[in-house]
Parts: sequence; structure tokens; C-alpha cells
Amino acid sequence: MSIPTLTISSKNYSSWSLRGWLMMRMADVEFEEIAVDLGDASARAEILLLSPSILVPCLTYEGSKIWDTLAIGEFLNELRPEKNLLPKDIMQRAHCRAICGEIHSGFNALRSAMPMNLKGNFPKFKLWSKAQQDTDRICAIWKECLNMYGGPYLFGELTLADAMYAPVCTRFHTYSVEIDLVANSYCKTILKWPLLQEWTKSALTEPDELEELDLEF
Repeated sequence: MSIPTLTISSKNYSSWSLRGWLMMRMADVEFEEIAVDLGDASARAEILLLSPSILVPCLTYEGSKIWDTLAIGEFLNELRPEKNLLPKDIMQRAHCRAICGEIHSGFNALRSAMPMNLKGNFPKFKLWSKAQQDTDRICAIWKECLNMYGGPYLFGELTLADAMYAPVCTRFHTYSVEIDLVANSYCKTILKWPLLQEWTKSALTEPDELEELDLEF
């Protein structure tokens, strides 16, 4: 049986690649990374949110391709149910799916205003109003989950929800976004997550750059 492959893009800029990669590692599935060259115009457009190409992440497993991040997560949960990528309780599981769906399809203002950039540091960044609304909603989601399930992760233990929101934590760090103490504590927990630190260490060595995302705001 061939080893599964996960097609990803830049580790510095591609938030969707990060989500898929975290899910694979959480599921403890052996896989090979295949990186899409940033010289590929479609890959650049996708990272810059100018194209719906959905090149990454794409999981190839036993000859079948799964290219949507939530679909990858659901597949991995069924493949490795013992890893509890979704909560065991039916209502918690529904709640987890709901907030994963919200980050999957929403918060476009935040995405546009604060692209993921692990090498970046923009301490004077100012949020525009719609991006602030997205930020406030995300912090409200985090606080509700942490209060309901006791932390330190959104559903107590690590789940797909933490993988889905991890890139947001990196964005808040990159752009020095001011958030309340509860949300900030969660961000610090995620930024210390060994898997995220492993990804970040690799991202910082990447030679590729997107000048469009490296401008001082």
C-alpha cells in the first residue's frame, strides 16, 4: 500500500495547508508532503484569495483525492476514531462541527486584512472595522468553548477545532492584535503547541516570499 500524500503550499503563508497538516499529524497517519511551488500562478492566487482553485491541502489516500479541509478532517476522524479528532459526545461533536464550519466559510474580512505570515511582524497594524467584527466573533467563540468545556483547548482536549483556528492565533500574533485575556491565553496555548512550533520552524527557513504580503501596513 502506498504512503498517503498531502499536497501543501507555503508553510509561511498558507493557512489551509497548515490546517490539513495539523489534522494529519493529530491523526497519527504517516504521509509524504508534496509542496506546490509558489512560482505556480494558481498557487499564488489561492494564497492571495484571488482564486477558488483549492489546490491545497489535498490528501491522496489509496488513490483517492480529498481536497477540502473539513472533508479531510472528517475522513481522518473516521479513519482514526481512537484519536478523537471530534468530541465523543454527540452535542459537543455538533458544536465542534459548527465552529469549524464557521471558520471554514466565514471571516473573509479578517482573512483579507491579516493574511497568514509567520515571518511577519506588524506591531503598528490597525484593524479596520469589519476585520474587528470578525476578531470579536472569533474571541466570543473561543470564550464560549473554554467556559463550557474547561480548556485548555476549545473542547478540553485537542480536536479539529483547534487545528482550524490555529492559523488565526498566528495572525493575531503577527499583527499584534489586542484581544481579551481569555482569548490571549488560548492563543498562547496554541502557539506553544509542539506541532505548530514544528511547522513554524520549517516555515521560517523557506526562501520563497510573496512581496504582496510582506508590506508594512
